[in-house]
Amino acid sequence: MISMKPVIHTILRAMLVMAVVAIATPGLKAQGDAMLTHYWAVPTYYNPAAAGDTDNIRLRGGMRMQWVGIDGAPRTFVGAADMPFKFLGKKFGTGVVIQQESMGLFRNLTVNAQIGYKFKFLKGEFTGALQVGFFNEQFKGSEVYIPDDDDFHESTDDAIPSTDLAGNALDLGIGLFYIHKRFKAGLSMLHANNPTVTFTSENGTGSGSVAGGDGETAKKYQFTAKRALYFTAEGNIPIKNTLFEVIPSLLVRSDFSFTDVAVTGRVRYNKLFTAGIGYRYDDALSIMLGAELKGIFISYSYDYHLSDISRASSGSHEIFAGYNLKLDFSEKNRNKHKSIRIM
Repeated sequence: MISMKPVIHTILRAMLVMAVVAIATPGLKAQGDAMLTHYWAVPTYYNPAAAGDTDNIRLRGGMRMQWVGIDGAPRTFVGAADMPFKFLGKKFGTGVVIQQESMGLFRNLTVNAQIGYKFKFLKGEFTGALQVGFFNEQFKGSEVYIPDDDDFHESTDDAIPSTDLAGNALDLGIGLFYIHKRFKAGLSMLHANNPTVTFTSENGTGSGSVAGGDGETAKKYQFTAKRALYFTAEGNIPIKNTLFEVIPSLLVRSDFSFTDVAVTGRVRYNKLFTAGIGYRYDDALSIMLGAELKGIFISYSYDYHLSDISRASSGSHEIFAGYNLKLDFSEKNRNKHKSIRIM
């Protein structure tokens, strides 16, 4: 029989190294996946191995309206569904995540499917997972407007497409997630293959152009979704002799050039009502309110930005909602019935 201990120890060492890299990588801001204030509500958005981390069919959907008051500011919609299941006596997790984002003249859509294998170790449960999907990027070149008195750009600049462009690319991700009675932690790498979308404009000219079949030139443009490393952690601290519990959480994101850090502290009463505050390094302070009743979840957050962008924006808003349906994995009374026949 092959021992799993060396493999598990290797995975644990990899988790430690990835966590150190994610926290220690220097930088300020990274472009890519949305840095949600509700990161704790949609864990599968950042880590495919979080799929099936509860015994529920979990549905989540929400929207982030960033920098309200600024034209072309980012707008992000996220939808996620996940659940655990058993196959051949083994436990797995599966999920689907959809993101649609607009930012200025850019639009992108990602659709990902997730599958993970679960195993018990270190008084908890590990999940290793793979994510496979596609990345669609669009650029509204037809809406580009350059004023005549612009000293930095010309309307005939080949570097700026003048037509609408779109393209797709394969998008891969991996993740590892650990669940203990009192905390959760995970590491993941999204866009692991650095998916690159190539655009071709039929009316391009210049040194970067290639000849078309009709003698016209076609300009090629590329957009790459940089691979990103994520570390997440969440705790659960009951307050003795009360119905309150404290839920601290952490999100660290790095693309090896820039790093984002978000910390959140929430207080939940009787597993029904939640209030919390958050801080995103060098970016924003957040407040959030939420409720969950009979499996129905809803939460709202407001971000007050600490940078100069607050002079032009009234802040950022998020609202998320969802539903949990409890699954029963016990064997008791499962698919059992009696048939009484009179012969």
